[in-house]
Amino acid sequence: MKKIFIIVGARPNFIKVAPLMRILKGNEHFETILVHSGQHYDYFMSKVFFEELDISEPDYYLNVGSGSQGYQTAEIIKSTEELLERERPDLIIVVGDVNTTMASTIAASKLYIKTAHIEAGLRSYDRTMPEEINRIITDSLSDLLFTHSRGANVNLEKEGIDKDKIFFVGNIMIDTIVNNLDRIKNREKYKELGLERGNFILLTMHRPSNVDVKETFMSIVDALDDIGKRIPIVFPIHPRTDKMAKQFGIDLNEISNMKIIEPISYIDLLSMENDAKCIITDSGGIQEESTFLNIPCFTIRENTERPITAEVGSNTIVGTDKNAIVDNVMRCLDGECKYGEIPELWDGQTAKRIVEVIEHEID
Repeated sequence: MKKIFIIVGARPNFIKVAPLMRILKGNEHFETILVHSGQHYDYFMSKVFFEELDISEPDYYLNVGSGSQGYQTAEIIKSTEELLERERPDLIIVVGDVNTTMASTIAASKLYIKTAHIEAGLRSYDRTMPEEINRIITDSLSDLLFTHSRGANVNLEKEGIDKDKIFFVGNIMIDTIVNNLDRIKNREKYKELGLERGNFILLTMHRPSNVDVKETFMSIVDALDDIGKRIPIVFPIHPRTDKMAKQFGIDLNEISNMKIIEPISYIDLLSMENDAKCIITDSGGIQEESTFLNIPCFTIRENTERPITAEVGSNTIVGTDKNAIVDNVMRCLDGECKYGEIPELWDGQTAKRIVEVIEHEID
């Protein structure tokens, strides 16, 4: 029996490993062990996702916590290395582009333990984003690279990665949505907030490039104020955004028609996405979720590592200029919304395909 470690650390990781854990736990060929670095330590950023998605409690919790990029990365490498050296798994599986993903891959690589990276090959080509550095390093060191689009394969091949290591398997996050689609559609979270289906905008915003620079933050706030005069905006506020707004003296409650709420669970968030008129976000995951749900999405970033959501799906990259945000959203409110198609292999079967590859590659 082969020993597999799945190493997670942040909310997007939990969502993506849920379907994989379900399949691996029932596979007699593998002993599957779940490791949580503790990168996200807030209850709504961590534990609630395990409970809601029926993921078993982690076998190991490394309790890394917060800190600077360098400190947190170093602590994860240190803690993960100690665990891997003791347990010697045959393979570690990492997901996405958070610090836990890169740090665990570095630790495994130095111990000659194979790494599989789910969501490999995503590139924004913007190295001011910490996530971009994490992606590049993780992919360069990984032994099995699982991609969610053919474009990601092309990115990896351009970087000289052996084609035999790359496997186009689809988007594993869609597996989680498919597995919970009835719950999402029946949840109707908007009713608890006194809203009407299809008559509100869902906002999420947390990226440092948007909230750590006052001028950019204010540009987005000014746009939201104009938009809020037409339609209610619901904002489950991220702790980072709340902190920076207070630091800059920005009162988000003064935005027209803005309803600020505490962070919500994953199923509640997907319910709100599904029932919104449209979405304004800087989240990579929500670009993908809205594409699958076919809800118009406006991404307040200058680039995206998920271009397929704009090329095929319902996403539009609008940047952070006030006028560009307002103009694009207003056109949608006036009936000119962009809808799209579901990309290839975003079909709820990605976890199954990943396990089939692993069975063959580490047998």
